[in-house]
Amino acid sequence: MFFYLVSIIVGGKIIMATAVPSGLSSQPILILKEGSSRRRGKEAQLANISAAKIVADVVKATLGPRGMDKMLVDGLGDITITNDGHEILKEIDVQHPAAKMIVEVAKTQDDEVGDGTTTAVILSGELLKRAEELLDKNIHATTIVAGYRKAAEEAIKVLREISVDVNIDDRETLKKIALTSMRGKIIGIARDHFADISIDAVRQVAEKKAGKMTADKDDIQIVKKTGKSLFDTELVRGIIVDKEVIHPDMPKKVEDAKIALLDCPLEIEKTEMDAEIRIRDPLQMKAFLEEESRMLREMVDKVTKAGANVVLCQRGIDDMAQHFLAKKGVMAVRRIKASDMEKLAKATGGKVVTNLEDLKVDDLGLAKLAEERRIGEDKLVFVEGCKNPKAVAILIRAGLERLVDEAERALNDALCVIVDVVKENKIVAGGGAIEAELSKKIHEYSAKVGGREQLAIEAYADALEVIPTTLAENAGLDPIDILVALRAAHEKTNGLWRGLNAFSGEIVDMMKEGVIEPLSVKEQAIKSALEATSMILRIDDVIAAAKPPPMPPRQGPEGMEY
Repeated sequence: MFFYLVSIIVGGKIIMATAVPSGLSSQPILILKEGSSRRRGKEAQLANISAAKIVADVVKATLGPRGMDKMLVDGLGDITITNDGHEILKEIDVQHPAAKMIVEVAKTQDDEVGDGTTTAVILSGELLKRAEELLDKNIHATTIVAGYRKAAEEAIKVLREISVDVNIDDRETLKKIALTSMRGKIIGIARDHFADISIDAVRQVAEKKAGKMTADKDDIQIVKKTGKSLFDTELVRGIIVDKEVIHPDMPKKVEDAKIALLDCPLEIEKTEMDAEIRIRDPLQMKAFLEEESRMLREMVDKVTKAGANVVLCQRGIDDMAQHFLAKKGVMAVRRIKASDMEKLAKATGGKVVTNLEDLKVDDLGLAKLAEERRIGEDKLVFVEGCKNPKAVAILIRAGLERLVDEAERALNDALCVIVDVVKENKIVAGGGAIEAELSKKIHEYSAKVGGREQLAIEAYADALEVIPTTLAENAGLDPIDILVALRAAHEKTNGLWRGLNAFSGEIVDMMKEGVIEPLSVKEQAIKSALEATSMILRIDDVIAAAKPPPMPPRQGPEGMEY
């Protein structure tokens, strides 16, 4: 029997050759489309690790109170200035698939706990860097992943053991947590003001469910307006409606507001099918218009009979209905967002009514004041002075548009960490203290495991120290000296919460310094970093499809290309 040599060709390269009987085939077997590319084994792993490390390096310089900001310019020329890890990675147009996974780490961290995005990304990059060294020693990727997983489980276990319980009525501790989340932000001296606002807002919307306190950040409305200064940012115990009063004759200010929240139009609805009305007599036309007017008047009467002096409507309000409302001295606003209507119901204690026939006195929301105010160039309606609002608003002011945006991000971080503590009343110290302690504990744990996994666990412990060393680098200190001093401090009996003071360069008790973070932020960072690292390390084959050819130019009129 004769045999032919058969080659498998990918992207013009022979990746495998084998002998087959002459009766089967004598042609090359093309598996992938021409133009496709493929990376296998260690080459694929190292390429993925390299891409992920580059993304982590982008945000590394932003970590800590002395971290730097990034200026990001998009394709349209819009500028973003921030040191928020999630915002930076969101604005960067990342193409490499492994790098996109690191971007997803930041997104997951932000969605779950709202803070610690930079920590999670830096930790992911360092874990991959340590894994690269282990791969060079011919330790299999699955062994590294298994070791990392055991180390992460031990880290979370230790975290929960050493975390400190906090009382959510302890305003001083809550303020320290909020201030820690905003350290290094561009808002500077207004941090205290923002911390107080964030605490008041979260405590106002917090409520007990199933015997446990919880708070939803979505119940806190954030409105941004350029003008004045950061210190003019205010908490409104109610909701701000980004609309204006619809009729010039309506009152612009209503005290002791009784508010009808409507999810139905105050207008004559059009028929679903086309209809034609033939009118041959002017009297018929007059009767037709009078009937329409009567129907709208009835709608307005139903609102006023219920006792409402303010109408906030999610749908449209007819011009004639506006006239009738104005004559009765009722303030009205239309086309309000559904999300704002939900917040208004929570703030005023009212009920969103979908049918005017069902509107009753008990459905009305109550507020001390409903007023239209001019803020900058816009008119807004403030519904405030609610008795016990379960939804509130924060109006952010600043002199620059970029500063307003960064102030929103700082406030968002502060709100998120307070919400995290309300949900889970446990805290740990920042400043690299918790990472140094975890590194020490995991090194002790690795000796109990043994085998090749021990090397991976030790690599994980070393990777955790990237946080204090990065804080030292960003503060202009020698990372080696700081790391040595930090390790020595954690060997002492009272060294549990010893971390780096980035301003003095000393190793101090971070709990006493007031640098405090929620347990859930650190726990989520460990989980997110582990998942991304594990997924990237387990990839040993990258097959990229061929890119489609560019579109030929189309011919316009008179042969012009466009």
